Amino acid sequence: MAKAPMEMNFTPSSSPRPNRNPKILRRLLGLIVCACVAQSIYLFSHDLSRFSGASLLRNPSLKAYRSSLVAKCREIHTPAGPPPSFSTAARVGTGSDRWVPGTPPTLLRNAKIWTGARNGTEVVYGDVLLDRGVVVAVGYIPPSLVERSRRRNGGQELRVVHVGGKWVTPGLVDLHSHIGVYSSPALRGASDGNSVKAPILPWLRSIDGLNTHDDSYELAMAGGVTTAQILPGSANNMGGQAFVIKLRPTEERSATSKVIEPPSTLTHSPNGTEYIRWRHMKHACGENPDRLYGQTRMDGQWNFRHAYDEARKIRDAQDAFCAKVDENDWEAVAAVGDFPEDLQWESLVDVLRGRVKLSIHCYEAVDLDGIVRLSNEFKFPVASFHHAGETYLVPDLLKKTWGGAPSIALFASNFKKKREAYRSSEFAPRVLAEHGIPVVMKSDHPVINSRYLLFEAQQAHYYGLNPALALASVTSVPARAAGLGHRVGTIAEGYDADLVIWDSHPLALGATPEQVYIDGMPQIANPHPLVKPWSLQELPEVPNWDREAEDAVKWDGVPPLPSWKYPGKGGRGRKWIRNVKNIIGLEEEDEQDSSLRTVVVEDGKIVSTWPVSFNFDIEDGDEVIDLRGGAIAPGLTTYGSPLGLVEIRQEGSTNDGPILDPLLDGDLPGLLAGKVIRAVDGLAFEGRNTLLAYKSGVTTAVTAPSGRFLQGISTAFSVGAPHALAKGAVVQEETALHVGLSFALSASVSTQVAALRSALFGSGTEAESSTGPWTRVREGEIPLVISVESADIMSTLLQLKTEYEDETGNTLKLTFSGGTEAHLLAKEIAAAGVSVILTSSRPYPGVWEQRRILPGPPLSAQSSLTTLLRAGVNVAIGVTDESYARNTRFEIAWAALESNGVVSNSQAIALASTNLHKALGLSIPSFPFPDLMMYSGGGVLDLESKVVGVISAARGVVEIF
Repeated sequence: MAKAPMEMNFTPSSSPRPNRNPKILRRLLGLIVCACVAQSIYLFSHDLSRFSGASLLRNPSLKAYRSSLVAKCREIHTPAGPPPSFSTAARVGTGSDRWVPGTPPTLLRNAKIWTGARNGTEVVYGDVLLDRGVVVAVGYIPPSLVERSRRRNGGQELRVVHVGGKWVTPGLVDLHSHIGVYSSPALRGASDGNSVKAPILPWLRSIDGLNTHDDSYELAMAGGVTTAQILPGSANNMGGQAFVIKLRPTEERSATSKVIEPPSTLTHSPNGTEYIRWRHMKHACGENPDRLYGQTRMDGQWNFRHAYDEARKIRDAQDAFCAKVDENDWEAVAAVGDFPEDLQWESLVDVLRGRVKLSIHCYEAVDLDGIVRLSNEFKFPVASFHHAGETYLVPDLLKKTWGGAPSIALFASNFKKKREAYRSSEFAPRVLAEHGIPVVMKSDHPVINSRYLLFEAQQAHYYGLNPALALASVTSVPARAAGLGHRVGTIAEGYDADLVIWDSHPLALGATPEQVYIDGMPQIANPHPLVKPWSLQELPEVPNWDREAEDAVKWDGVPPLPSWKYPGKGGRGRKWIRNVKNIIGLEEEDEQDSSLRTVVVEDGKIVSTWPVSFNFDIEDGDEVIDLRGGAIAPGLTTYGSPLGLVEIRQEGSTNDGPILDPLLDGDLPGLLAGKVIRAVDGLAFEGRNTLLAYKSGVTTAVTAPSGRFLQGISTAFSVGAPHALAKGAVVQEETALHVGLSFALSASVSTQVAALRSALFGSGTEAESSTGPWTRVREGEIPLVISVESADIMSTLLQLKTEYEDETGNTLKLTFSGGTEAHLLAKEIAAAGVSVILTSSRPYPGVWEQRRILPGPPLSAQSSLTTLLRAGVNVAIGVTDESYARNTRFEIAWAALESNGVVSNSQAIALASTNLHKALGLSIPSFPFPDLMMYSGGGVLDLESKVVGVISAARGVVEIF
């Protein structure tokens, strides 16, 4: 302790007074006091250990400061997620933090419950009791437990739902969604998924751009989705932080109130839990960030390493600081100053501490390898790789990721739109599962409408993924990958009351929710259930794809196509096709009887059918094909995508390219003036999407040039042909003239209609031609196909059709393509004799002119398709994505399944054959059906059959796949 200042005595004395200067004395006294104070402060703040406990208590601010540092250091080293002591059973007593008071307890009676437990294998027959936002009990529910829930809620009435033996699953979890940040309808003011400021932006947060008015929330819930991880886009190597939300609306109506287990960095509060909540972040490598920023993969990898090195410096400084705190070395702490942190990098520091569930957009092996090395260099785990097209080719590499192999979030069949997705395979889920790597199916909403997330799991199962793992891929596995497997993705005691009642087995095509519960609350206010055959409650018995899956790996994702050219099977001659159950389209009824038959084919033509029990004399050279109770049906026709003109959509060098448009691009070069482009002149054959469509039941494609207003003349071609000169390759050179009218074009709609009127009434540049396409349209020889979504534009076009016909006396063959809002004018369209091709038969309000959709069950009793059919419109179905042409038969099957009996099997096939041909002016006079497809093991419209070959009367051959 410092000595007290010496007392000075100023009392009078008889002795002589010394000569003193008062100013000097005052100055000296002040210096002494300042020195004493300074020494006291120094000792107080830099040598705290010398103070007694009683002295410390007299300095509460210093005590609080020291305590805050101790707590801070403890907090940054605490792992995220529930501790081992966490108990879901305890939540039954406390209820959910998301429970809304006043929500009555609900008892689901007599259900088949796929719980998600036991690696997805557990199925319980019984009841489910929901109360206070959680699952109280599953299976047998004692009456006393039900009564206790009623008393607990003040005697509130119990809501009882009779499930009737149908399937109940956990609510679906979409691990990769942009719902709310890429909103529906897409408007410039509600598109907040990407920042283009820099490639490294880990400090951004998707929650700050979440639109609470997105029309997709209701649609996604109608598909059974209850939870979704909202990721920033993939334009950046580090796009920012993600947040996991429940989709239901909240009373607060805020973005934050949707977040499940919001981290303290969002709310700056303890959130009412005793554990650190997981954070989430998005990274991306490969083409997307490279294209936007003009960088290479080398740049991208350096961006990652540099950012993580910055975060590592901060983490190490924090650890060193906290080591001094733990040692009570307060002098060293004070020498450092404040706790070392940086708001921009703090989230990345948490990645290094293993407290962030990291989702990484990464397709190719080279990118996956870079991230695996990065994770080991900086020692952080990866929760999931997304899109991940080549992961099935490098399973051993994935297992080298620091902390263990991540989950792999995949598309089922949305492939080949860019080079890095070209080797993606429908067999990836099963191959990864065989290597013990967790598989997730995701939507990337709005790339795929998340309402149909379950369809991704259905396709994965169809192509060989174990059914338990297929259902787990959209429930428990993504829940665990998001760090929320302790409360969502499973039906068990104490888990969130997020459940779906399905009208059929959830892995059966077209499975539709009858009701969806989130936090114990029903989300479909007035459900319109479908009536389906009870047989659809059974798990589909899918085909064997072992050979195809092996080939996918053997050939690095691009097995030789067309593979059916090489085995030496098929060709001309006599073929005995045995065990045929159905011959669809060639008979008056969809099914004559249930007996099996043998079909005899000679040189591609069916010559007879016999009971399968009939004994045949099979001659040398004859070939026997067993369909195992399968079917023979007409080959399907696809329309709406640029199939045959586009191979890799985002690689211009592989495509025919867009056409020049006189309305939008100004005057054309002299050679093109007055000319209409023909798709047949740009056709390319044997593209992978084209041949995969062929192997999936599609034999013909009608394709128009890729234009905006004036698109050109479409052509019909055989998707199995090797080149344009092959027999039957070009089915019809010119089918229809195509025009597009849209709000999205640079010219106004009124300008577009004026240009169309000018061309139609003969005042355009081609008015003098007597053989050109506009003249043929005017004379009713070929259809005018107009791509249009808005009912308002359709109304104008119907008026234009009447005006033209009244003035000329000619009949204008008019077809609407797209047709999202056509249901609003169903009667008027039917009266005008206009056809409609629904290129999105399961509609989505992607843009403003598509916003008035008719969603179909369970949100509406009728769909657009059934509404138009009931009105008497000639309706057909198309697709917009060339990679999706292979799913045409699933699309028409879905249309039949959700029609409540309005659409029969043969009518469903007509949606992608005869109805479509009529709408497009496609005439095939030689044969009723020039190509017939053979389906083994099941019918055309289910997930149990597999296309095994083509019977081609047009070419006189049988091809075996």
